[in-house]
Amino acid sequence: MRKTMPISMVRARMLALATVAAFATTPSYAAEPGQKQGTVYTHQTAPTRFINASGTKLAYRRFGKPGGVPLVFFQHFVGNMDNWDPAVIDGFARNREVILFDNAGVASSEGDVPNTVEGMAGHAIDLLNALDIKKADLLGFSLGSLVAQEVTAERPELVRHLVLVGSGPRGGAGMATLTPEFQEMIKKDSGNNDQLLLDVFFTQSAASRAAGHEFLDRLHARSRDRDPDVNEKVAPAQVAAFAAWGAPHANANAYLRNITQPVLVVSGNHDIVHYPVNSFTLEENLPNAQLILYPDSSHGAQYQYPKRFVADVTAFLNREH
Repeated sequence: MRKTMPISMVRARMLALATVAAFATTPSYAAEPGQKQGTVYTHQTAPTRFINASGTKLAYRRFGKPGGVPLVFFQHFVGNMDNWDPAVIDGFARNREVILFDNAGVASSEGDVPNTVEGMAGHAIDLLNALDIKKADLLGFSLGSLVAQEVTAERPELVRHLVLVGSGPRGGAGMATLTPEFQEMIKKDSGNNDQLLLDVFFTQSAASRAAGHEFLDRLHARSRDRDPDVNEKVAPAQVAAFAAWGAPHANANAYLRNITQPVLVVSGNHDIVHYPVNSFTLEENLPNAQLILYPDSSHGAQYQYPKRFVADVTAFLNREH
């Protein structure tokens, strides 16, 4: 019988996920309002900015093609702004404005780390309000996808389209704690951050591993204005948020019927963090959802197929629904 790893060990080891950095290959075309016109930023060069969001100083980066509805990114467990794949971010920034941010208490942002998804959603809503964003498309990955769901449920008028990657519903299968497979990888790869990302985000096949190494190569070039690693307070609070969200209860999926925006659900067919069945549950219970399941892929399917992912999401965002 498989033994469950002590939660204190899980919390300590999961801090390793926050140490990777970002690299960019494609230029983006907008400066923050008030900057010199014509400034070109990429994921690698976009400056970190700060804004007071209802009393909490939050860090964000805003760049890309100006005009239109911005695409706001919600990050994974113990991740910061430099944990996004620049091939994905710059792929979107060619044709739209993108916004990355650290939630309260994470990396460059100040404040206390919320221990509920609802608390994280509250800070995200405060950020959108502080930036005077009236309508946005949201893209959430893993923990960030739960927060994006909650923002959409609480403030539907702010959200045009929703993209959920490596996600799951409240009370989803295996979501009340870290899955045994995930815990096994954390234990095996303790102290080796790149290996942990390979094992969690990619499968064991030769093709997936090769894509994983390419992904890691894209993550190590940003050398200036890097987002700091998360501190020791982040993982315990986020683990608690996962546990509360994933706790089974009656009518756990009822809230999904109130999310009427077009939703794109994306998963790897061998996701070991949020089992693929959870993506099927989302697609079945959201009124206006479609599902894309990428082959031979795990929790980082979007990083294994970055060009395909950008094309699929762009087509979804541009489609008349």
